[in-house]
Amino acid sequence: MPTKDYYETLGVARNATGDDIKRAYRTLARKYHPDVADDKAAAERHFKEINEAYEVLSDPNKRAHYDRFGTVDDGAGDFGFGGFSGGGLGDIFDMFFGDARAASARRSGPQRGADLRYDLEITLEEAYSGVTREITYTHLAQCEKCKGTGAQPGTLVVPCGRCGGTGVVRGMRQTPLGQFVTQSSCTTCHGEGQVIAQPCDACGGEGRRHVERTLTVKVPAGVDDGSRIRIAGNGEAGAHGGPVGDLYVYLSIAPHDRFERDGLDTTVEAPIGFTQAALGATITVPSLEGDLSLFVPAGTQSGTTLHLRGHGMPTVRGSQRGDHHVTVRIVVPTKLTKRQREVLEEFAREGGDHVDERTFLERVKDAFRPE
Repeated sequence: MPTKDYYETLGVARNATGDDIKRAYRTLARKYHPDVADDKAAAERHFKEINEAYEVLSDPNKRAHYDRFGTVDDGAGDFGFGGFSGGGLGDIFDMFFGDARAASARRSGPQRGADLRYDLEITLEEAYSGVTREITYTHLAQCEKCKGTGAQPGTLVVPCGRCGGTGVVRGMRQTPLGQFVTQSSCTTCHGEGQVIAQPCDACGGEGRRHVERTLTVKVPAGVDDGSRIRIAGNGEAGAHGGPVGDLYVYLSIAPHDRFERDGLDTTVEAPIGFTQAALGATITVPSLEGDLSLFVPAGTQSGTTLHLRGHGMPTVRGSQRGDHHVTVRIVVPTKLTKRQREVLEEFAREGGDHVDERTFLERVKDAFRPE
């Protein structure tokens, strides 16, 4: 069974499409973003859970693996000794040695800081031309006062007196198999092997503190929905002097009220008069690069899509451009002058179409004439 139900986290069915998952993620991300929530601690926890679920379910390979095995790990945990339950070797080691192994891992040295994710929405015009935006986010940074040591400047970090700097304490435990020596994480130093005599008053001895940071992000032209930008060294500070994580800016493109995008291609609808469609004309149509001239051949029908090659979206590297597709819609006039009506009636007669040639007053009299 899955250790985490990512579908429940996003509130979608197990057969949800990629678009369903994306919509659900965007809704929840806006709701629980720490920058807009009142309870920032709870929002940050929910935000991380939502991001984790989306990372898995938005990737077809990860999602297939998760649906099959209930985890995104490589599956090694489902085999070998770790797969036994209720008395496997892992449980025996835990019974005898407690969490000494975890303490050893914590004391293994510097730990890299966590990567962070920031969601940025841009317009289609900004995606077309590129844009520079400022973002503000909160992250764990190294404490400037203690330089990450956690100790008040001028004081020392000393070996733990209880465990002698090992991070673990030994004891005797009587079991049905006999007497065993046990090891567990030292509760005084929490497995670190050292204690801070006088914690830093700026970070409380953590060596890191939450700070707000503002960065300038350059979004290149041609990015698509779901693209991400990696900003190295701008994630959370590492523990015990470890390297800083990275910041990933995930981009989403807001829906446009006029243009639609499909990969590198863009689409727009353009109104034309029926005489222009019948006789042919050169019209002006909007595009992301500005107004363009488009030739409409004679006899063009309403709903016909014409193409402007190389006037769509650019690629991020700028090596090529998509096409701009224009769907023409014929607009029928609602009011005609007397001369316009006469000309159209003549045109209709020439084409063999039936036309009501009665005058306006005759049609009004017919409407009020009793049957």
